Amino acid sequence: MKKLTTTLLALTAASALVLSGCSSDRGGDSGGDSTGGGESAAAGFEEGATIGVALPQKTSENWVLAEELFNDGLTEAGFKPIVQFANGGVSEQQSQIDAMVEQGAKVIIVGAIDGTQLGSQLKSAADQGVKVIAYDRLLENTDAVDLYVAFDNFRVGELQGEALLTGLAERKGEGPYNIELIAGSPDDANSTPFFEGAMSVLQPKIDDGTLTVVSGQTSQEQVATQGWKAENAQKRMDTIVSGSYGDGTELHGILSPNDTLARAALTSVSQAGLPTPVITGQDSEVESVKSIVAGEQYSTIYKDTRELVAESIRQVQLAQKGEDFEANDTESYDNGVKVVPAFLLDPIIVTQENAADVYANDPTLGPLTQ
Repeated sequence: MKKLTTTLLALTAASALVLSGCSSDRGGDSGGDSTGGGESAAAGFEEGATIGVALPQKTSENWVLAEELFNDGLTEAGFKPIVQFANGGVSEQQSQIDAMVEQGAKVIIVGAIDGTQLGSQLKSAADQGVKVIAYDRLLENTDAVDLYVAFDNFRVGELQGEALLTGLAERKGEGPYNIELIAGSPDDANSTPFFEGAMSVLQPKIDDGTLTVVSGQTSQEQVATQGWKAENAQKRMDTIVSGSYGDGTELHGILSPNDTLARAALTSVSQAGLPTPVITGQDSEVESVKSIVAGEQYSTIYKDTRELVAESIRQVQLAQKGEDFEANDTESYDNGVKVVPAFLLDPIIVTQENAADVYANDPTLGPLTQ
């Protein structure tokens, strides 16, 4: 794992030069702004410094993998990592961040449970000269965040919307089509760009009659899944299936923002005895990749956690040397107080057709597609 992390750090550093030339679909800075959108780094800090990583609850395989990668990668880079999950909820994550500051962390990387609930802890960190990197999820309503490192989440949603339309045409024949919508947890800042990206593709087709949401539930508030919990998605889908499809109306497709919720929705549909709908996902979870290969779940999104962790560590190394964080989008991510400079990586849509190619170099997922 350590050799792999070293390689990924090198590859990510090289790829930063390429990514810095890519503009955001929503008008991001295409110049790879080395100033981090005006956020200057401190004068640097000693080698072997403590780096905190505050992760949310273990709601997906990618978070579990991130823990291992951060521990290995930061140690190999010469830092002392403190990597913690907040399985007890927001209050536990608040306490963990406070403790990381007390233990002398020079940079804290935060994958927030709720990005709106950490303002006082992050301000305390900033007051102590600690740099804060928002990891995967934007930290909101605070100016005490220096960089956002993530995959382009609006683009994730666009890819999911496009995949749903493509899958419907491939598997369900000529339209119109009946669909249902699922969104992520309302306390996760990523849920909005996922949903808005998807709806930027799907709404025109709803408007022209190509798609019909039979339940009538089309707003993000109506289709949200608290806590990203599978049981919440399945319960809601059970209600929709019995209420809107119990008369023989066919359900052709489902927009799902991630793999866990996709599998929950498929379970609901299967238990109701309905044909398998075209359904999207995200995160390339093992069970969903198996399902895609088997022709059940239609698509997922590959956001290689190894790349995201490696990029985060590269940014820490810049700060350690007294250099500025690097950003390739300084316009898109307004957190309510400031526009947070972001370094965005590119997500990849995965279907049965391209799974073997996409996962060819992934040691876990590659063998599943052979």
